[in-house]
Amino acid sequence: MTSYTTVQTQTAHAGNGVDYAYRSVGDGAPLVLLQHFRGNLDNWDPALVDALAQDRRVITFDNTGVGATTGRTPNTVAAMADDAVEFIEALGLTRVDLLGFSLGSFVGQEIALHRPNLVNRIVLASSAPQGASDMHGWHPDVIGAVGGRETSAEQYLGVFFTSTPTSSAAGQGAAGRIFGGRTEGRDTPTTWPTRQAQYDAVTQWGIPDHAKLQRLQAITQPVFVANGDSDPMILPRYSHLLAGLLPDARIKIYPDAAHGFLFQHHKEFAADVEAFLAA
Repeated sequence: MTSYTTVQTQTAHAGNGVDYAYRSVGDGAPLVLLQHFRGNLDNWDPALVDALAQDRRVITFDNTGVGATTGRTPNTVAAMADDAVEFIEALGLTRVDLLGFSLGSFVGQEIALHRPNLVNRIVLASSAPQGASDMHGWHPDVIGAVGGRETSAEQYLGVFFTSTPTSSAAGQGAAGRIFGGRTEGRDTPTTWPTRQAQYDAVTQWGIPDHAKLQRLQAITQPVFVANGDSDPMILPRYSHLLAGLLPDARIKIYPDAAHGFLFQHHKEFAADVEAFLAA
C-alpha cells in the first residue's frame, strides 16, 4: 500500500466549478476525512491516515478555497458542507463514511443533515453541537495560539498536546511526521482570507441557540464521538453533550490528550474507528 507521505495529489473537477485537490490511500469502502481549522492536505498525521487505510480507502481533500483547491472559502459551516458534497459527488461516490476533525466535525454533522442518503457512519473528533452555550469563539489563549498571522510549532503543540512528558513527546513525534514526512509535492499553505472565513464559520456555529440542538435528532446514522480529556479548543463536555443528543452515538475520551488526541493515540484511535465502521 502506498504511504500518505508519498501518494500523489490529484484534482477532481466538480459540478460547482471548483477544482478540488485530494489524496487517496488504500482500497475498500471510502472514508472521507474533513480537516480542522486552517489545515490542508499536509496537516493530517501520515501515521493515522496509513493506519486507517489498512482496511479501506481513505480520502483527504482541501475544501473550497483551502490549500490547492480553487474558489473562495465560504464563511458558514453549511456552505462548507455543501461544497464537500460537491467534491464527494465529483469522485463518483454515492455512499461514504465520514471522519470530521474539529471544524471538519461541524461540517460532517451538516453533511449528514443536508444529504443523509450519502452518509453511512460518522466519526466526530473534537466536536461540539451547533448552538451550545459558551462556545461563541475560542478562548483568547487558544485563538491567539492557532489563529495569528504567524504561528509557531510551540503554539501548535500547546493546543494539540498536553504539557505532560508523555503527551509532549507524542506531540514532537506527530509534528515530525506532519511537517517533515513529505519532502516533495507539499500542499499550498492556507491563506489569511481562508483563516478569516473559517473562524467566522466557527463563531457562527457557536452562537448560543438551544433550539438548534434539536437538529441532531435528524442524524440517525451511527456516530462515534471522540476527544482528548484535556482539549482546550473544544472542551470534552461538548463531546458528551453531542453524544447525548444524537440518537445513536457512542463516545470515548482519550487520556492525557488535548486537541490532537487522534495523532497522539493514532494507533488506538485508528483501531477504534475501524471497529466502529466495521460494526
